[in-house]
Amino acid sequence: MLKKVITFFLILSFLFSFAACKKETKEPEPPVLPNSSKQPQEKAISGGYSGNIKIWIMPNSSSPEQDLLNVCKPFLNANPELTITTTVVDWGAAWRKLTAAATTGDAPDIAQLGTSWVGAISYMDALEDLTHHIDWSKFQESVLDTTGLLGSDKKTAVPWFAETRVIFYRKDACERAGVNPETDFATWDKFKEALRKLNNIEIDGVRLPALGMPGKNDWNVLHNFAPWIYGAGGEFTSEDGKEVKINSPEALQGIKFYSELALEGLMDRASLEKSTNDVEAAFANGAYAVSILGPWNIATLEKNKNDGVNDLIDKIGVALIPEGPAGRKAFLGGSTISVFKSSKNKEASIALCDYLSDKEAQIAYAKITGNLPTNKEAYEDPSISDHKFLKVFKEQMKYAKAYPSIASWGPAENYLKEGLTKIWDNVMGINGAYDYEVTKKAVDEIAEKINSVIEETE
Repeated sequence: MLKKVITFFLILSFLFSFAACKKETKEPEPPVLPNSSKQPQEKAISGGYSGNIKIWIMPNSSSPEQDLLNVCKPFLNANPELTITTTVVDWGAAWRKLTAAATTGDAPDIAQLGTSWVGAISYMDALEDLTHHIDWSKFQESVLDTTGLLGSDKKTAVPWFAETRVIFYRKDACERAGVNPETDFATWDKFKEALRKLNNIEIDGVRLPALGMPGKNDWNVLHNFAPWIYGAGGEFTSEDGKEVKINSPEALQGIKFYSELALEGLMDRASLEKSTNDVEAAFANGAYAVSILGPWNIATLEKNKNDGVNDLIDKIGVALIPEGPAGRKAFLGGSTISVFKSSKNKEASIALCDYLSDKEAQIAYAKITGNLPTNKEAYEDPSISDHKFLKVFKEQMKYAKAYPSIASWGPAENYLKEGLTKIWDNVMGINGAYDYEVTKKAVDEIAEKINSVIEETE
């Protein structure tokens, strides 16, 4: 009975924090990549499967249903008596539908889960144990933390696609400012000094702010802080997920460094009032010298050139997130796929999850969505390893780190977003002059609230 009460609490809490797993904008057109092909290569995937697999996915591409079926075509060709019925669920409705499915048993065979949802849905005991059905060695090591509830010996989610964010910079601005991106973005201190040189650099008669990033009015606020928290040696929770660590000296060091870039005038104040969508569009139109963006932005830059809007992509370079006091760390997001226990076609559903996480299907879907594969062999494909931008994303995946996969992460993330918004208010002087003690107090309040939620799931 206690678990049911806690589950109900998590459902209510998540309703206010679902946006953490989605991109706010409409999905981009797929990037133009070298050596692209429309279908993954044929492979021995027949198991004589029949019947129908019902799968719920989110709008991961411009034509999500057809794009998924195209990737699944070799699997369906090898199993002619099998069909796949795809339902596209908007991110705004996904959490409510998924938790209803988990609690009532009226669920699809397979569902897409944002990586930060895996812990909660797994806690509801609605997902099939896939531990002995999938070859987990085929995945990038960094995505394995998204495969189940922290502390459990069961793997309930198959990594499907990933995302991390890297530094996008204007090569022409760096050249004029005397900044060498290969060395001057290497560490926190060097990065800050490079931003000082880049700040207000004039290109084509326009003075560019050094760094453009969204601030408090954005669902992405936590994701943007995460690399700096991790890079300072901070964590969101203890290793077992039972104690909050966001107010540790290390985590505070990362929060202070990143937020005070704005205080020092190195981060565009106007951008801090904007959403991720607005900042990405502004960078693609040449508004900043530097931004930190995801792989889907490549498509926007390519499209701008193809449509004759601008040729900024020819002036863009990318670099790894700088190394902090505790090393180089980056944010890891993305989505997984899981099989519900209530599935009437489990064997075929598990086989389909396995197929979608194999190299060929991973490469095909990455080309369509603009996201990153989770299969480590997929990164050796020329479409990634030889691509001038994506090969940097490949390297950064070694340093990418997912949020703790705990049952209470949804409400925890909501509290984090609220608290970090207060930090931006402090930096921007909304309620008076900046005071670091205000930042510390906001973080202590975050920790207190999250600890109370974690206790509910113990």
